[in-house]
Parts: sequence; structure tokens; C-alpha cells
Amino acid sequence: MTSTKLPNPSERTSLKAPRRKRQPSPTYSAQEKAQAVLTLWTERCKPVDICRQLRICWITLQQWQDRAMEGMLQALESRVNLSQGGALSPRLQHLLQKKQRAASTEKLALRLTQLQQSKVASPTDPAA
Repeated sequence: MTSTKLPNPSERTSLKAPRRKRQPSPTYSAQEKAQAVLTLWTERCKPVDICRQLRICWITLQQWQDRAMEGMLQALESRVNLSQGGALSPRLQHLLQKKQRAASTEKLALRLTQLQQSKVASPTDPAA
């Protein structure tokens, strides 16, 4: 009968391969980011192709899209009524709807907390 002895924790760590250091992410100018977002919005390239070409992950591209949409909405808010969105592509309309839903959700959550606080502050008498 052979005994199997487990290595102690200090011996186990020496068995692992050394961790590779993370490659620094490439930095891109605002113009390059805008070009990537516009390429995506005009559907000239697929998102996966843009990510491969720029060596970025999908989340980074999504964040660029969100920031670009926010910037456009802030820049155009007082002059253009974006609620109709007739000239926007389906992708841009979807992003706009997503932003509007997020804003309305925040307002509802704020109102709910206000109602809950007022209910706690002035409890109603159930006997009355």
C-alpha cells in the first residue's frame, strides 16, 4: 500500500507557472475613437472586426459608443428634438432608447426612496 502525501501549501505555490504580466492597453486619440464608433454606427464594419483591428475588447467599444452618444445628446439637446429620431439608424435609436430608459429608471428610483422616507417619517395611525 502506497501513501499519497499532499504537498504543503508552500510546495504547491512553487508548482504553478509564473503569471504573465498584462500587456498595456493601447491608447487612442479622440479622433481614432470617433472614427471607430462612426464606422460601427454606419455599419461599414462588424463590431468584432473593429475590436480585432484596434486590439480592444467589446466593452471598451461599447463605452466609446455610450460616451459618443452622451456627447452628441449634450451638444444637440437645446436645438434638436431627439425624441422622434426619424433620421437615426436602428443602432442609434436603440442607444437613445437605452439612455432614456436609464434616465426614467433613475427618476423612479429617486421618487420611490422619497416616498419610503416620508412613510417612515410620518407613520399613519391604523386605528384612525
